[in-house]
Amino acid sequence: MKFKRKSFRPKTQQPTEPKHCYFCTTNMHSIDFKAGDMLRRFMNSEGKIYPRRKTGTCARDQRTLAEAIKRARFLALVPYTTRLRRRV
Repeated sequence: MKFKRKSFRPKTQQPTEPKHCYFCTTNMHSIDFKAGDMLRRFMNSEGKIYPRRKTGTCARDQRTLAEAIKRARFLALVPYTTRLRRRV
């Protein structure tokens, strides 16, 4: 007789409230690449851009946000990355 193994991993995903786009709720019609503090809200500590599912931005604003972050990186308003490389 074979017994079916049970998964002992607890279910951690709880139903959450739907996230709303920050830019749509605050009626921001354009995303300013010079506002570094606002752009850092949508980046992690290493300088990577958070995905839509984490921030709740709509598709149109996520594309505009990514473009604004890339422009701010080019002008050195926000860092490309903060990860330090070790010499071996």
